[in-house]
Amino acid sequence: MDYRETLNLPKTDFPMRARLPQREPEIQDWWRETDIYGKVLERTRGGEPFVLHDGPPYANGDLHLGTAFNKILKDIIIKYKSMNGYFCPYVPGWDCHGQPIEFNVEKILSQEKDGSQLDIMEVRKRCHDYAMQYVERQSRQFQRLGVRGDFDDPYLTLKPSYEAFDIRVFRDFVDKELVYRSRKPIHWCPRCVTALAEAELEYKDKTSPSIYVRFPLIGPVGGVEGASGVSLVIWTTTPWTLPANVAITLHPDMEYILLEAGEEYLVIGEPLLEKALSGMGIEEYVKKGRFRGKDLEGLEAEHPWGDWTSRVITSDFVTVEQGTGAVHTAPGHGQEDYQVGLEYHLPMKMPVDDLGRFTSEAPWFEGLFVDDANPRIINDLKERGLLLASSEVEHPYPHCWRCKGPVIFRATPQWFIAVDRDFGGGSLRERCIAAVDEVEWVPGWSNRRMMGMLESRPDWCISRQRAWGVPIPAFYCSRCGEVLLDDASLHNVEELIDGKGSDAWFMTSVEDILGDNFSCHACGCTDFLKENDILDVWFESGISHEAVLNTWEGLTWPSDMYLEGSDQHRGWFQTSMLTAVGSRGRPPYRSVLTHGFVVDGEGRKMSKLLGNVISPMDICGELGADILRLWVTAADYTVDIPASQEIFDRLVEAYRRIRNTLRFLLGNLYDFDAKSDMVERDEMEELDLWIMSRLQGTVRRCTRALEEYQLHIVYHALHNFCAVDLSSLYLDIRKDCLYTFAPRSPQRRSAQTALYHLLSTLVRMMTPIITHTAEEAWRNVKDGVEGESVQVQEWPLPDETWEDNSLEEVFETLLLIRDKVAKALEVKREEKDLGTSLEAAVKLFIPTSIAGIIAEREHFLPTWLIVSQVETMKIKGEEPIRVEVEHARGEKCSRCWNYSTSVGSSPENPDICERCLAAIRER
Repeated sequence: MDYRETLNLPKTDFPMRARLPQREPEIQDWWRETDIYGKVLERTRGGEPFVLHDGPPYANGDLHLGTAFNKILKDIIIKYKSMNGYFCPYVPGWDCHGQPIEFNVEKILSQEKDGSQLDIMEVRKRCHDYAMQYVERQSRQFQRLGVRGDFDDPYLTLKPSYEAFDIRVFRDFVDKELVYRSRKPIHWCPRCVTALAEAELEYKDKTSPSIYVRFPLIGPVGGVEGASGVSLVIWTTTPWTLPANVAITLHPDMEYILLEAGEEYLVIGEPLLEKALSGMGIEEYVKKGRFRGKDLEGLEAEHPWGDWTSRVITSDFVTVEQGTGAVHTAPGHGQEDYQVGLEYHLPMKMPVDDLGRFTSEAPWFEGLFVDDANPRIINDLKERGLLLASSEVEHPYPHCWRCKGPVIFRATPQWFIAVDRDFGGGSLRERCIAAVDEVEWVPGWSNRRMMGMLESRPDWCISRQRAWGVPIPAFYCSRCGEVLLDDASLHNVEELIDGKGSDAWFMTSVEDILGDNFSCHACGCTDFLKENDILDVWFESGISHEAVLNTWEGLTWPSDMYLEGSDQHRGWFQTSMLTAVGSRGRPPYRSVLTHGFVVDGEGRKMSKLLGNVISPMDICGELGADILRLWVTAADYTVDIPASQEIFDRLVEAYRRIRNTLRFLLGNLYDFDAKSDMVERDEMEELDLWIMSRLQGTVRRCTRALEEYQLHIVYHALHNFCAVDLSSLYLDIRKDCLYTFAPRSPQRRSAQTALYHLLSTLVRMMTPIITHTAEEAWRNVKDGVEGESVQVQEWPLPDETWEDNSLEEVFETLLLIRDKVAKALEVKREEKDLGTSLEAAVKLFIPTSIAGIIAEREHFLPTWLIVSQVETMKIKGEEPIRVEVEHARGEKCSRCWNYSTSVGSSPENPDICERCLAAIRER
C-alpha cells in the first residue's frame, strides 16, 4: 500500500512563493473595485471617530523612502483603529504651491524660452500642471504601498475652496491686529530671491572668515590718563556686514579691560580677554584701566568707510561665549541688532540688493556678491590699519532648503504675524506654549522640543517674493503708499478666490476686486495697487485643519493625531499650532506622533551624491510593498531609521517565516468546518489549550503596543510567535497528529480547532502590517465570507477564557525538559548513534518536586519530545534532571516513522504500527 495516500497532508491554494510584486497589484485592483475604503467606513459608521489628519507632502517628484515610511506608519495606525471599531476617514493631501515647484518650472521655461522674460500667468499655469502631474503620480505610488484612504477626493492646497480658507484665516489674524508689515531683517536666499522661514532652513557647516577689527573711539576715554587713540575690538565671521555697521554693543554690566599692546590701546571684555588675545596673537600687554559697559555707553567710534560714526550702546544680548564682548551691530543684518536698533533709534542701512550684491550705498564694494566681497573687505581693513587678525572658522550656518546655498540676513519690507503682541489675554507665543500641555506627545520627550521651538521663534514672516501661491490680499494707495487691509477688502478677495481661484488676483483689476466703495484712510485717494508677494506655503499648510477638518464629511476638529517627521516641530506642527491657537484658542490636534529620519545602514543621510538612495518603488517592484510595511513596523521610529539592502534581506527572511506559518495553518484546515468540527474547550488536548493560552499573551502584547504606538514590539511579538512558539515548537510537534491520525479523530480535531483560532487571530493582527498577505490568506480561510475583505473584520482581543497561567507554568517545566533532551539528542547525533529524533528512546530522571506533573503526562512525553519512547524515573531529593538516550525499541513504522514494537503485528499491514493501523481502518 502507498501509505502516503492515507495521510492527511496539507492542501491549500496559498502558495509558498509570495510573488508580492505581481500579486499585490491584483489585490489592490480588487480593493478599488469593491471600494474597500467605503466599506470599512460603512462598517464603522457610528463608532467613535479617530481622525488622523494627513500632513501634505510636496507635489514635487516621486516618493522617497522617508515619505513612504511616513505614509505606511499612518496607514498601520488607521487600519488598527478601524478594526477596533473607530470611524477613521482618512483624507490624503498635497502641498501644491511654493518655491520648489516654481523653481523646477522656471528651469524648464528658461530653457524653452532661451532666457527671455517669463510671463507670470504662464509660470502659474505650468506650475499648476506640474503639481497636478505629481499629485497623480504620488497618489498611485501611495496606493501601491497598500495605503487606504479617500484618494478620489484628496485635499489640494491649489483648489479655490482651500485657497479661500487661506484668506479667511489671514483675515482673522488681521482682525486680531496680529498682522503687520515692516522692514526688518529676515533670512533671505539671494539665489532663489525670496524670504525664508525658519522651517525652510537647513543648518550645515560653512567655512567663514574670522576677523578681529578695531573701531577707533573718537576722543579720549574718560578717567584714564594718556589713553587717547583707544579702539574697541569687535570679532565677526561676516565681514560683508561691516559696511552696514552703525553701532557697537557692549553688555552694560560686563567688565572691560583697557590694555596697551605695542602702540595700540584696545578695549576687550574681561571674560573673553585671554581667548581674544590668543586669537589675535597678542602675548605682551599691560592693563591700563577697567570699565563697565554702561560707563562707555554714548561714546562714538570711527566707521571704517562711512561718513557716519558708530555709536557705543549696551544690551543684555551680548554674551561671553565667543568674540570680544563688543558686538558689531548692523540692524539690517541681524535680529538682535534690529531689536537693539529700535531701542536706540538707529538707522537701518541696507547696501545689499535682492541678489546679494552691494549697491551704490556701499560704493567701495558696489556690484560684488557678499561672499566675493569678503576678501576685498578684509584686505581694505588691513590697508587702513584696522585689521588685528584674520583666519577661518568652520561653523553651523543656515542654508536654503531648496538651492542648498548659504542664506543672508537682510532687512526687507515683509509681512509678519506677531507672536508677542497681546490679543486679549496673552500673546500668540504664550498661548501656544500653554497649549503644548494639552497635547499628548509621542514620544513623550518631543513636547520639550516643541516648547523650545515656540520659545525661541521670531515673528512669523509670511510673505514670499514668488509667483506660485496665494497672494497676500493687501492693496497700496498709489498716492501715499498707505496699506488697505480691512475686513471689507479681505471679504472681497476671499469671494473672488473662492469662486475663481488665486489666479483671479493676478488677472482681475483692482477696480473689479474692490468696487467703488474704497478710499485711502490717509489721503482719500481711490486708486490702489495690488501686493505682489504671496503667502508663505507654511501658512497654507498650517491652516489645513481649518480647510479640511471642517469641510470633509466625517472629519472632526480638532484632529486626533498629527503624524510627521521630527523636523515638523519647526514646520507643520508649529504653523498648525500657531494658526489654530490664533484663530480658535486651542491646538488643532489631540496627539502628535513624531518619527526620525531614514538613514542608510551606516547612519548616513541618504543622498544621490553618496549613492545610498533606495527607492520605495524599486523595493515594491523587487520585493513587494509588504516588505516595506514590515520594515516600518520593525523600526524604532523614535530615532533615525536605518534602511539598507542587508536590512531588507533580513526582513524578507522574516516574512518567509511568517508566510510559511500561515501556509501551514491553512494547509492543515482543508477538511475542517468551523461550524461542525469545532471542539469545545473542555474537550481539547492539553497541548492545544497551552498554545491557545500563549496566543492570548501575544494578542495582549500586540494590542497594548499598538495602543501605545510601539510598532516594533508588535513586529517582534508576531514574528517570534510564528517562528518560535509555532513553527519551531507547537506546529513541529503537532505534525504527527495532523498528518497521521484519523481525519476526524478527537485529537486531530482538537489540534485543528487550535489552528483555526490561531489562523483567524494572526491574520487579523497582521492586517494593518502586511496588509496584502493578510488579504490573500483570508481568502483561503475555508469558511470565510465570500468576497469579504479581512479589513472589515474586528481586531482580536485577548480572550480570558483561554488564558491558563497554571497550565503555562506546567509547560515551562516541560520546555525545560525538552531543552535538556534536545541537547542530549544532539550529542548522540554528533556521535553518529542517532539520525532523527524518532530513532530515540529517552529515559528521564525527574526530581521529586516535579515528579507528579511529569507522571500525569508520561503518555504525552513522546509527542512533546518528538521521540518514539519515553521512560521516567523518580530521583530522591532535588538533584537536577538527568537524561539518558538510547536507540528506540521495535521497528520503524513506514507511515508515521515512529519506532514501535507493534510494527509487524498485522499480517495485512506488517510495516506499520498499531496506531497507524487504527487510523487507516477509521479512514
